[in-house]
Amino acid sequence: MCGIIGIIGVNEVTPFLIESLKRLEYRGYDSAGVATVYDGVVHRCRAEGKIVNLEQRLADEPTAGTLGIGHTRWATHGAANETNAHPHSDGRVVVVHNGIIENFQSLRDRLIAAGRTFESETDSEVVVHLIASHLDEGLDHEAAVQAALGELQGAYALTVLFSDRPDILIGARHGPPLAVGFGDGEMFVGSDALALAQMTQKIAYLEDGDWVVLTRDGMSVRTVDGTVVKREACETAMSGALIGKGEYRHFMIKEIHEQPQVVGDTLTAFINPGDRTVALPDLPFDVKTVPKVTIVACGTAYLAGLVAKYWIEQTAGVPVDVDIASEFRYREPPLPDGGLALFISQSGETADTLAALRYCKSKGQHIVSIVNVTESTIARESDVVLHTLAGPEIGVASTKAFSTQLAVLAALAVGMARGRDAIDLAAEQHLMTALAEVPARIAEFLHRESEVHEIAQSLIEVKDVLYLGRGLSYPIALEGALKLKEISYIHAEGYAAGEMKHGPIALVDEHMPVVVLAPSDDLFAKTASNIEQVMARGGQVIAVTDPQGRERLEGLATHIIEVPAIDPLVVPLLYAVPVQLLAYHTAVLKGTDVDQPRNLAKSVTVE
Repeated sequence: MCGIIGIIGVNEVTPFLIESLKRLEYRGYDSAGVATVYDGVVHRCRAEGKIVNLEQRLADEPTAGTLGIGHTRWATHGAANETNAHPHSDGRVVVVHNGIIENFQSLRDRLIAAGRTFESETDSEVVVHLIASHLDEGLDHEAAVQAALGELQGAYALTVLFSDRPDILIGARHGPPLAVGFGDGEMFVGSDALALAQMTQKIAYLEDGDWVVLTRDGMSVRTVDGTVVKREACETAMSGALIGKGEYRHFMIKEIHEQPQVVGDTLTAFINPGDRTVALPDLPFDVKTVPKVTIVACGTAYLAGLVAKYWIEQTAGVPVDVDIASEFRYREPPLPDGGLALFISQSGETADTLAALRYCKSKGQHIVSIVNVTESTIARESDVVLHTLAGPEIGVASTKAFSTQLAVLAALAVGMARGRDAIDLAAEQHLMTALAEVPARIAEFLHRESEVHEIAQSLIEVKDVLYLGRGLSYPIALEGALKLKEISYIHAEGYAAGEMKHGPIALVDEHMPVVVLAPSDDLFAKTASNIEQVMARGGQVIAVTDPQGRERLEGLATHIIEVPAIDPLVVPLLYAVPVQLLAYHTAVLKGTDVDQPRNLAKSVTVE
């Protein structure tokens, strides 16, 4: 959620801090700040709102120094204002923090009783005063940090600098990720590889419980008890070039249009081009003996998991449970011996998903993850990683990451089905051929974007929208509703179309648009009946269907969004695109912040 950057080097660091903070904007934030040390004095500048506000402040209050830290804050404790913005400092100790200090109130009360003065409402400021109190007791700087870490409860990624120790920069991780970058006479620490990519591609990742002392010549990593450990550096593939929008107005629309390319790139790893069979990596277990699949994820990734439930159960014949990670981790369900636990996360750092993974691992499950960041914690702790090649996704509302997750899940379902002899070679080739056609069909549909824009104009004044779908289209109805509420702030709900008469139909009137996903499959007639029931009650139907469906719905639905005909198996991959575009164009017409919608964060690394 919050973004962290720290630099100890030989050049003025403020421009690099700002550039890195811009790379971290995608994580979601409501204030930003930087602090440097120069001639033994802390120079700090913070601003509410976007980084451009911080840049304006820095123009009037420049900060100098070759040692500095920066932060983008997503508010948890305390309002989103300048006082609560990071970095926090008492003039000697300076801290930035991502996470939640669960015992901050008791620590704060103790520190105030000892005479220390707080200026913010945040939980993070207690770290400053806790370290400072240990310095006052006579501990050296490294020992003071170690002692403070031993008293913290909760989740944190921390970076600390001192006015009187310009030769060190300290970082610590317990939960949220933290990476260390290597330079020539300089070192870096940041929330992720993207933040560091402009300065280095040689990166080491801290493990849970690590803390690191950086000097200009290197790093020393230690555990909470002070034991020195080694963390290997690796080359990251993250581009050093600033991720830009190119010719597009927003990152989200750019990423929607990248889907033909990234879905195709992802599929190249899972399709044998010669015979159109599935190509899965070697699995350290036999799919024939898997008694059950447990899929765990959050948000849009959870909805990808719901699609996978249909695919795996229908093609491979394996029972599948799909859970929201934040519920699963506390429900602690019984799991069968030899079960497969599948985790889906764009960032690979989602806190609830990671906790669920560790629970499943403790129960002897085979751990497979689908992630977009191969160096992430979830990837490193998995038995098998199925990599999505979406590239950096900057828009908070997931689009291309979702599509590539679906592509991998479809290939996995076919591979499991073939491995269990649930389908023969001809069926496998048919399904993989259908999957290989998806990028072209998405590209074909994107040429109709202007039609979606026109239909979106009918939504800008509404307060509620209903999304309906059956079978494989039901999770996409949920995803369409999620996208609309995320970026346009219109209340939207997704339902299984067969449930309409069990409650949602009571909401239907001339003011309630209903988006219906209606591919020409075995369930089309039943979905068309739902459309008739909505129209009979004065509702406005936006139908998403193929040419055959259009012929049957022409004159019945208020609006029709036509997509190319496609094999029923891969309907979710194609039908996700029109609901993404409908949400996007509605939000643009309403004037909302599409790429950074209010209150949302890209990577939810704390509860």
